[in-house]
Amino acid sequence: MPRAPDPDEDLIRRVARGDPAAVQALVARKLPRLLALARRMLGDPAEAEDVAQETFLRAWKQAPGWIPGAARFDTWMHRVALNLCYDRLRQRREVSMAEPPDRADEGPAPDRGLEAAQLGAQVDRALQALPARQREAIVLCHYQELSNIDAADLMGVSVEALESLLSRGRRSLRISLAQLAPGGAKSARGDERHGR
Repeated sequence: MPRAPDPDEDLIRRVARGDPAAVQALVARKLPRLLALARRMLGDPAEAEDVAQETFLRAWKQAPGWIPGAARFDTWMHRVALNLCYDRLRQRREVSMAEPPDRADEGPAPDRGLEAAQLGAQVDRALQALPARQREAIVLCHYQELSNIDAADLMGVSVEALESLLSRGRRSLRISLAQLAPGGAKSARGDERHGR
């Protein structure tokens, strides 16, 4: 089956020629999604900005030698960003700390209007606790809004393997978030026992 034309092909050619307007257009087009991807994978906005910056540096270097048709440039950029995220996650595991980090106060916020922000933070923590491949699948499909086919291609797995990762990741998220709800630990254990 022939591949659909790369929507970024003309833009990449112009970037390769050093066209400043093309560079700005590429950043405007790709930066929000790359930042969102890196934030979800790393849980740290500053690190996400570093990953996005490094991804764009590599894109500028790659543009002159880019051969259209092999893969979409957007897919390549996402793969670079994911690899950079995994490098940072590996470095985190390798760094030993003399003292444990300060823990954030997990108690209820004094202002009830912050409930939505709290829920978002809980979802982010639960997402960070997932195994890396499950987190990657959920971020690509739900936050980056890639189709299962595109996400599977980007991850280098079959669509069936991707769907399995999504299913396990969603189940783990449901359990984690249920445990955070009032009386949630009992209901989450019951769900787990009944295979829900």
